[in-house]
Amino acid sequence: MAVTLEQARRVGYTCLKALLRFAFMVANNLVAIPSYVLYLIMLQPLRMLDSKSFWYIEGVLFKWLLAMVASWGWWAGYTVVEWGDDVKAVSEDEAMVLVNHQATGDVCTLMMCLQDKGTVVRQMMWLMDHIFKYTNFGIVSLIHGDFFIRQGRAHRDQQLVLLKEHLEKYYRSRNRKWIVLFPEGGFLRKRRETSQAFAKKNNLPFLKHVTLPRLGATQVILKTLVAPQENGTPGGRDAVIKESKSKGLQWVIDTTIAYPKGEPIDIQTWILGYRQPTVTHVHYRIFPVKDVPAEPEALTHWLYQRFIEKEDLLTHFYETGAFPPLQGQTKAISREMTLSNLWLVGIQSLAFLSGGMWYCIFQYFYHCLF
Repeated sequence: MAVTLEQARRVGYTCLKALLRFAFMVANNLVAIPSYVLYLIMLQPLRMLDSKSFWYIEGVLFKWLLAMVASWGWWAGYTVVEWGDDVKAVSEDEAMVLVNHQATGDVCTLMMCLQDKGTVVRQMMWLMDHIFKYTNFGIVSLIHGDFFIRQGRAHRDQQLVLLKEHLEKYYRSRNRKWIVLFPEGGFLRKRRETSQAFAKKNNLPFLKHVTLPRLGATQVILKTLVAPQENGTPGGRDAVIKESKSKGLQWVIDTTIAYPKGEPIDIQTWILGYRQPTVTHVHYRIFPVKDVPAEPEALTHWLYQRFIEKEDLLTHFYETGAFPPLQGQTKAISREMTLSNLWLVGIQSLAFLSGGMWYCIFQYFYHCLF
């Protein structure tokens, strides 16, 4: 079939826009990430004198970096509508966030929709696949104290021990509040067949839109971060409640991400912007941690129930275009999440000015020495 002039123009415009966006993303990374690292190197004396202030500043810089990633999608027309419980009400408390995982764009979506949730972004810890350690953002996550988990049965036990040690060492010493994890342990398209086979073998529900979650990381987080007696069992020596002010982990936020027609956004689309403007829908349910069982068998059942509910939520969304109302509501209420373009431009400008400043400093010392 012959290509019309209008179609050729549209393709040419899309390719040009993608090329320009890619160039901007590369430039953005080249100025922002080195600036983040250099600022923190210069602040090492403050870290020794006042660790709390150092990690506060690091958290602010970290939030700005995530806002830059959010801006790539926001300016491409990829927005978020939120449903369910209002998580702003618990933004100052410690919480574990359980998220379904469909594509790399899930992380970008969270980076965007959590920007307006108070101090959450600068005080959060991410659990992510170890492969992200080797991306452009890896050095930032390493400094921030995120945990990179290696998937696979051969590594499972060792990784859970390392996770526990990581939480004990970094979670409260760096004043973290929220911890984000994807309990499915991989993307939906990669794990669905294996999960369905496991469900059939063990007489569990057949799931299409999510996969059965893995227990390990969730159990370690609860065992390590929940305060004594908070979920019905003594915390004992496994609870990391070293500061008297800490109340421990108080909430579990069950987060469900849904894409129109079940077509997730990946990181390439987020960067290049070749997909038409898309609204991603995010549903929250908040559970008090005292209602979450501690025993492995009961916790496994509780976690399976959350993902069975996610399946029902997503089935309803794909059929109707909306999530069902919460219990006690007659109509589901949605909230459009917004970002300030002025604020995003200000952060981007600061990044490029910082990059220029560091370039001039290094150029000056280079001429002085050589």
